[in-house]
Amino acid sequence: MSKLPKQHKFIDLSDYGRPIAKIIANSLKNTSFTPIHVTISFIISGLIAMYCIIQEYYWLAAFFLILKSILDAADGELARVKQKPSYTGRYLDSVADIILNALFIISIGYVTDTNIWICILAFLGLQLQGTLYNYYYVILRNKFDGDTTSRVFEHKTPIALKGEKQQHVNILFGLYTLLYGAFDRIIYSLDPTADKGKVLPKFFMTSVSTFGLGFQLLIIAVMLVAGLKAFILPFFLMYTLMVFVFIVIRKIFF
Repeated sequence: MSKLPKQHKFIDLSDYGRPIAKIIANSLKNTSFTPIHVTISFIISGLIAMYCIIQEYYWLAAFFLILKSILDAADGELARVKQKPSYTGRYLDSVADIILNALFIISIGYVTDTNIWICILAFLGLQLQGTLYNYYYVILRNKFDGDTTSRVFEHKTPIALKGEKQQHVNILFGLYTLLYGAFDRIIYSLDPTADKGKVLPKFFMTSVSTFGLGFQLLIIAVMLVAGLKAFILPFFLMYTLMVFVFIVIRKIFF
């Protein structure tokens, strides 16, 4: 099962790792490996990337950032090929992402001796960008009966699916709402009628996909190896202004 029906798929600039992720998932289809195992693998890759940034091994950091992005797609692909979606996996993935994002920002701030407030604002901007992209993407997926493990509004603890424990879902959902709740509320307050508007066109979703985590990690990787580490946090801070640009465009045209 794909996230979107074929006729509604768009070019997702943040999803460049999907082809390799599918190969990984298919190779693990008939093994005892679970999507959770793959999620743990991307956590390990992210931690190695953070260590490499701190040690200023930027090519290695770039490699593990991209590997993390690929594995981040592979856990969901494995859940689909095994036909075992789970809220446990969905929320563990998201909780791991935001914690790793914070660690990446801290690491970059450390090696560039950046003011702590710029680090905080860059992190907040990074998360707002990702939240807007996910908001629009989940709305699109829900409209066309794509993958509905993610929901437009994450207000209520979901009922555990077959094969997972409700206690695990409860704990991870609690962590998810604690870490993402404020970002979700901000984006919803800025564009509360997005789910009632027109179907978002492919070119628009492709543009917004520059806010996707995969693309964000790619930008960090490229800037690290290009010797532009001092510009990474200012870039994400300034690029957050595009959140308001995309919302205005959505409201006016779609």
